[in-house]
Amino acid sequence: MLENERYGEAMEVLRFLLRCGGQNERHYEEWHSLLEWLEAAFPEQAVPRSVDSDADIEEDDPDEAEMARQMVKEKVAQDAGYADKLLASVMNGPLTEQTILALEQLAYLDRPEIDAVLVEWLQDTPLHPLLQFRVLQTLRRRGMEGNVSLHRGQEAVEIEIDTVPLDPGSFPLAITRILERVADQTEIHEPTLFYFAQELWSQFIMAIYGTEDYHSMLDEEESTLDIWAAALHDIVSESLKGFRNEEEIRPLYGITDTMRFRYEGAYRSLKQFVAAGVEE
Repeated sequence: MLENERYGEAMEVLRFLLRCGGQNERHYEEWHSLLEWLEAAFPEQAVPRSVDSDADIEEDDPDEAEMARQMVKEKVAQDAGYADKLLASVMNGPLTEQTILALEQLAYLDRPEIDAVLVEWLQDTPLHPLLQFRVLQTLRRRGMEGNVSLHRGQEAVEIEIDTVPLDPGSFPLAITRILERVADQTEIHEPTLFYFAQELWSQFIMAIYGTEDYHSMLDEEESTLDIWAAALHDIVSESLKGFRNEEEIRPLYGITDTMRFRYEGAYRSLKQFVAAGVEE
């Protein structure tokens, strides 16, 4: 988060960690010192969001959408090349918060050719899967209809644009139920683990949207939900603790020997995503 200048989010994570119990006292001292430094260095981002904040909800509020549309219209009126500058910042830069903001503005530009430019970019350029998903969301916000064929990793997929989720609540229920299973096992006794499980799951689901792994979660089989929940718990536990503890985790989700092969496949998918994030 600090590398991507997401200082406000980093402060929220530190505040959350400071509320968690059962950690080494030295960790609390380090977290507190880092939080104090961030609050002093970036006071404009130091105000904590309320528990009921809608800041994490991506779906457009009608009033906010209209304000954003008007703002973009004014910028285009002031600068005829503004749309091209937005496209250039999205297509030629790394995946940052600024890239996401530029994509959001592209959603409100009344230039039909932007759809074709973004689709061609998706199809011809190897992109980070999270950036791919954000572009798909932009195409849906722009009102594009029909399907787009592209590669997500090594897999060829076809995405129906008008079904791309615009916010976390728009994903199928099975996706939420997987995270709920992890919450049942960790929310009380390992709140730090559950916090990071939420973060990882949100990113992972966007990254694999439309792939074979994603569709495998939607078969409504309870065993499938258990497998992905256990794999998520396993990978986050390993990331936080530095070692894998699958022998304790698998029984919590009823993962039997007959489910072991599918379980290891889900674990590998999550592991590859985490490893790719580190390499990025």
